[in-house]
Amino acid sequence: MLIKTKAIVLSALKYQEKSLVVRCLTREVGVQTFFVRNAFAKGKSAQKNVYFQPLTNLDIEFLHKNKGGMEYLKEVRVGFIYQDIYYDFVKNSIAIFISEVLHNIVSEQERDEQLFDFIEVALLWLDTHQETANFHLILMKELTKYFGFYPDTTEDKQYFFNWVEGEFSATFDNRCFDAEETYLFKKLLDLGFEDNQHVFTGRDRKVLLDLLIRYFEEHLSSFKKPKSLEVLKEVFSN
Repeated sequence: MLIKTKAIVLSALKYQEKSLVVRCLTREVGVQTFFVRNAFAKGKSAQKNVYFQPLTNLDIEFLHKNKGGMEYLKEVRVGFIYQDIYYDFVKNSIAIFISEVLHNIVSEQERDEQLFDFIEVALLWLDTHQETANFHLILMKELTKYFGFYPDTTEDKQYFFNWVEGEFSATFDNRCFDAEETYLFKKLLDLGFEDNQHVFTGRDRKVLLDLLIRYFEEHLSSFKKPKSLEVLKEVFSN
């Protein structure tokens, strides 16, 4: 079946001298892995390797064999050219981190148009706004809605958040964020992309990032701590 779809690059691994193995989240058929020949070659037959940077927004066409193996791109072009993400150090650090998170949590052959649309719009927002210090925190929080473990806020007046049960609790045990951590977590739950980005200090962001990592590790077996985590913490240390 010939598929024409939007796609977001999750990862690209160089294969031998001229080729790439590229993993993408597509709108029409979920996650797909492509073998891209001649990504580093010159001439008309080359497919530009710059198309396959993490989180690049693409329009692609390929023959979908649906056999679980790698596919081959027939046509590829950039769907939206980011103006800032690859040139602004802070935004690029966020993008690398987010691409690792997405690579870890989206599974093969899982179509979810709403998830794709959310990620696409969120990345366009990142590219076109300057106050982005909380973007990665808000994005991770929002992703929990699509993966079935958004916190139960029924008892959100309580002082502790149980990250294992995903709910607020009146009593503290070793499965709970402490009172200060829970307070910060509640603030994050109420925060949107368009809200004041200065509600957290650099220390607050470090704490929240660690809490979110712990929460994701508990609820997603496929989740691995991103290699770029420490870099991102340094970027937002002030």
